[in-house]
Amino acid sequence: MKNIFFILLVFGFYANAQPKFHPPATPSIPVVDTLHGVLLTDNYRWLENKADSNVITWTKAQHDYGIEYLNSTQKIHEGLRNDIANYIDMDYEGPLNKEGKRVFQTIKRKGDKQYKLYTILNDKPVLIWDPVKLDTSGNTSTQGIAYSYDGERAAVSVQKSGAEISSTYIIDTRTGRILYPALENTFGYQWTKDQQHAYFTIRTQDDVNNQTPLKTYLWKVGDPLSKAKFIGTTNDAKNSFFVYDNRYSDVSFYGEGDFYSNKAYMFKTGTTDSGALIYQGEKSNAYPEAIGDKLYIFTNDNAPNYRLMVADVNNPAYKNWRTLIPESETVMQGYVVTKHNIIIQDKKDIQSRLTLYDFDGNKIKQLELPETGNVAGIGYDREEDSVYLTLNTFTSTPKTFVASASDFKWRLYYQRILPIDMSNIVGEIKFYYSKDGTKVPAFVVHRKDIKLDSNNPVLLNAYGGFQAGIQPGYFGFYASLINRGVIVVQAGIRGGDEYGEKWHRDGMLDKKQTCFDDFYSCAEWLIKEGYTNTNKIVAIGGSNGGLLMGAAATQRPDLFKAIVCEVPLLDMLRYDKFLIARYWIPEYGSADSAKDFRWLLRYSPYQNIRKGVNMPAMLVTAGANDSRVDPMNAKKFVAAAQNNDGQISPVILHMDYNSGHGSGQSTKQSIDNWNFIFEFILNQLQL
Repeated sequence: MKNIFFILLVFGFYANAQPKFHPPATPSIPVVDTLHGVLLTDNYRWLENKADSNVITWTKAQHDYGIEYLNSTQKIHEGLRNDIANYIDMDYEGPLNKEGKRVFQTIKRKGDKQYKLYTILNDKPVLIWDPVKLDTSGNTSTQGIAYSYDGERAAVSVQKSGAEISSTYIIDTRTGRILYPALENTFGYQWTKDQQHAYFTIRTQDDVNNQTPLKTYLWKVGDPLSKAKFIGTTNDAKNSFFVYDNRYSDVSFYGEGDFYSNKAYMFKTGTTDSGALIYQGEKSNAYPEAIGDKLYIFTNDNAPNYRLMVADVNNPAYKNWRTLIPESETVMQGYVVTKHNIIIQDKKDIQSRLTLYDFDGNKIKQLELPETGNVAGIGYDREEDSVYLTLNTFTSTPKTFVASASDFKWRLYYQRILPIDMSNIVGEIKFYYSKDGTKVPAFVVHRKDIKLDSNNPVLLNAYGGFQAGIQPGYFGFYASLINRGVIVVQAGIRGGDEYGEKWHRDGMLDKKQTCFDDFYSCAEWLIKEGYTNTNKIVAIGGSNGGLLMGAAATQRPDLFKAIVCEVPLLDMLRYDKFLIARYWIPEYGSADSAKDFRWLLRYSPYQNIRKGVNMPAMLVTAGANDSRVDPMNAKKFVAAAQNNDGQISPVILHMDYNSGHGSGQSTKQSIDNWNFIFEFILNQLQL
């Protein structure tokens, strides 16, 4: 009895010593709307104006308080930061990249703020691009590199602080000399076939803020930007304009589309002819490739699992397309046309493989892989007749192999070795059943000595949207957590591409709730199978996955100990009115439509915070420079949650003031951010 009293006394002192969560107050300023006959009150509409001084002050106060609160309540895990740095900050030499007769390599040494670009001259690497020379803070990063076909020039796009508003520099790839003034506010740079011109799109911050349809231009390299010739745009900012030449043919393509459908025109390369309409899909897409006199078309048109079609350049209309390799029960992921054959990459139960076909579409054989692993990617260099293959496993870094397309005798081309201990870690592909009886895949990665005692800490992640599915890959990033006993689980919920376009469509628009149900079913399965319990599950997801986290917090708070909600979409009635979010209307719908409004209102996290119901502890992150998901989503949700009667667990807003949607971070910034998130996870899991 005496011991029990002592334990209770100590526990009481400990509990009292924990600071209560008292974030800065958020005033409620109601705005009343009537949408499709429904009266709605938005108490935190004022937080949408990120330029308002009151919003700036409130945001900083919330951010600072969150750091202060966590610093006073969390323990520090020795070695965690070093573990993260071992993955992010170390000597790195990327694979050799052949362009024309030139060879390039991305290299980053321990302590470098950003990746640098080198070319190989006289068997020695020569530095030709370092973004830190533009910005010594390290907050300017390389966003993309487009090489001319001969490799003698490169268009290097950079972004500052993750804002995704790019500047493009044309450099001489032998000396690194910048040849012309920077092309400001340009993205999607593509060299034309003659290498004397380029296509690019103009996107300014005003275009993003005002949701202006973007314009694409043809530019003669070296001319003032003002001389670029306008070639196309769209009527609505939810669509994109595209144009591209073909290296091995004299025809080019242009058109417009959204995420899932498009129309395409073909025109003679080197002209600005209007061309001929060759494809128009309402719920499918096709982006042809021309090689010689043949068109190859990888499409989901009347084929949810995709098929490869072919046509003659002289008869390119859709009615003349014929199926070369038909749709099957597995999901076709892509193709490569070599000088000798056609390679098809498909996946069965989310594991990829390669199959060889002749030019008439007859199957030759299944290609034997050089090692056991998942096919992460395949490419072909037509000039040197070489196929490059990348294989992934859960516990070893990716390996790239190369072989001739005539004999497929593979040799190891590149593997990055990391100082990360994966010796006691194993990854498994599992399957569970969702609420409606659908079988769903999941990756379960854990220490080999795991015991199914229902008491293991779990980090559960999913995305479920935009055809972005899970595929086996290296889990070294999570090794620090896994070696501390955390089971890392990735669920392949609907909305992705795990089982083709039907799998995706079963998780979009009015079926979005299916994604959420798949996620909850995964947590319930983990509990049922003895992996864990509800006090040991932390959920994490970002962007569209952040929407999933918001749904989990509001719909199933009973399932999770804590939630990390990164750069999220949370106000689904107004998301599409900000930044580039109109692009996503085909995925979610828009509250401007009465039909769409009904399903969005049912699940939108901001509108579905239940009065008096405590949600799990939440870390909600946002990027101040995010050009994709407006941070208003995070701010409004946090304000509403904190002011909800009955909310006891902390709901913390964490702003990244030097980042956007996650890209472009300096080495130190990336380490700082992940250390902050991992510390939150480990503390919530009581490790």
